[in-house]
Amino acid sequence: MKGSNKLVLPQNTIGILGGGQLGQMMALSAKSMGYKVGILDPTPHSSASQVADFQIIAEYNDQKALNNLANKSNLITYEFENVDQNSIKKIKDKVLVPQKLNELSINSHRKREKDFLFNNNLPVVNYQYVNSESDLEAAISKIGFPSILKTCEGGYDGHDQIDINNEEDKHKALKKLNNREWILEEKVKFNKEVSIMVARNNQNQIETFPLSENIHKNHILHTSIVPARVNDLVHEKAKNIAVKIAQKLDLTGVLGIEFFLLPNNELIVNEMAPRPHNSGHYTIEACNISQFEAHIRCICGLSIPKIKMDHKAVMVNLLGSNIEVARKNLNNHPDWHLHDYGKADIRNGRKMGHITVIGDFIDDLLNKVEQFK
Repeated sequence: MKGSNKLVLPQNTIGILGGGQLGQMMALSAKSMGYKVGILDPTPHSSASQVADFQIIAEYNDQKALNNLANKSNLITYEFENVDQNSIKKIKDKVLVPQKLNELSINSHRKREKDFLFNNNLPVVNYQYVNSESDLEAAISKIGFPSILKTCEGGYDGHDQIDINNEEDKHKALKKLNNREWILEEKVKFNKEVSIMVARNNQNQIETFPLSENIHKNHILHTSIVPARVNDLVHEKAKNIAVKIAQKLDLTGVLGIEFFLLPNNELIVNEMAPRPHNSGHYTIEACNISQFEAHIRCICGLSIPKIKMDHKAVMVNLLGSNIEVARKNLNNHPDWHLHDYGKADIRNGRKMGHITVIGDFIDDLLNKVEQFK
């Protein structure tokens, strides 16, 4: 359907591919603005469906289900980048899909993403494409140790990644290629991991959120500290990179950009995600507009306000049984902003919710969530 500049006003229906917590928080923002929301997800009673108007229970590549969602919606978006692009192409003549297929294609494939960054003179680690044992041997001879092997498609929170620090690791990795596409990346020494959210609508209005400092455990985001404890020049560099990426991608919606901060205060782009991002959850309480509302406004063609941070913030993810700890202790912590995703199956390492605390002093905020260290 043509008309990417179309204005989609409240009382229309937004269809969301994906029923997880990102879809849930998108839906909450959309509903608060007066939109109706439909979800397509294979899991009955998904997190997002609990706050939506309807859910279609089907796989994401089920064309009949996608057509059904398209027929019931005025606009479609997604909560993750690994949606089936051919399926999206088939519904674009039925319903407005504001996010560009090129944006999805780049951000769902690590080599294309790295090539995009490199070709636009954006800072990126040394990398090599790997599709065979000989490719891996050649890539390691160029990049050396330590390095990290990642699948080009799929993989999140450390899944489908192999550390290669020596010859023994290399031989183990050679046995795991399985005719898949991979990239080998140089492992860089960095001081911190930081990220930024950028929002862009179809009138080329661009706004950035404050830079977040992120602490990971077992490759999963554990804590976000905002604003990041870095100098002003780093904040400005991150903002400039984010704006350039948004323009070059022809972004519609919000985009999360993860960086490595090197010892010399230079930034390297690690990954991008063309949708709301875990490290941006703090925006719900700490900013004048959340990343989720910004996304809804952008894809609907609405203007976005200049983004301001009203409070400093710390966000901590609640993995597995930590959600039960948070529920039991909520009455003792009136300063906790608890977000419970309503997932029935509590599993070790699964994101079950998050807590955000806001205030004036980062050290005080860290103390308020210390029990989840």
